Amino acid sequence: MDSGREGVAPGDTSPESKRTRSNGKGKTIVDSATAAATVVSTKATPLPTGGWKKGVAILDFILRLGAIGSALGAAAIMGNNEQILPFFTQFLQFHAQWDDFPQFQFFVFANGAAGGFLILSLPFSIVCIVRPYAVGPRLLLVIIDILMMALVMAAASSAAALEYLAHNGSQDANWIAICQQFTDFCQAGSEAVVFSFVAAVFLICLILVSSVALKRG
Repeated sequence: MDSGREGVAPGDTSPESKRTRSNGKGKTIVDSATAAATVVSTKATPLPTGGWKKGVAILDFILRLGAIGSALGAAAIMGNNEQILPFFTQFLQFHAQWDDFPQFQFFVFANGAAGGFLILSLPFSIVCIVRPYAVGPRLLLVIIDILMMALVMAAASSAAALEYLAHNGSQDANWIAICQQFTDFCQAGSEAVVFSFVAAVFLICLILVSSVALKRG
């Protein structure tokens, strides 16, 4: 009687036998549980890089540059708008200048202020490009754009109303159309108003782009 085999249970196997077993033909079969545990997924997990949000931020920067150019262009054209008619005497001359009209004064101030604030907002737009998921800078830009859009729209509307009176006059108020004489003055004023409305359109697009970025954040 062999005493060395008394402490070994019949069903006890070594760790090696737990992992593989013979199929009777000299081949080993890997245990299914061990095989499943050794399967490694090779699919790479994509890192969050911003995706479409970075594209929206770049579009915001481009639109902001367009709004700056339009607003400052409108202020510059109107701020240099004046005309002196060639027929005048020593005691009387016909002179039209932008600061003779309160509406044009407000127009120059509003578009200049809007252009200045939009320039100051460029660093925040760059931050949104670098950090597309940042909510704080995007929310600040939306607030600034809404305020500047309202300011520019009000200035452009008031100047457009005055330009309409200058071109057509008013029979009820007995106001004559001065653009029949001050043609250059009225033409420059009309160009400035168009530039201001273009700036307002850029600002509306900026508000829509930022709102979509915030909504889908």
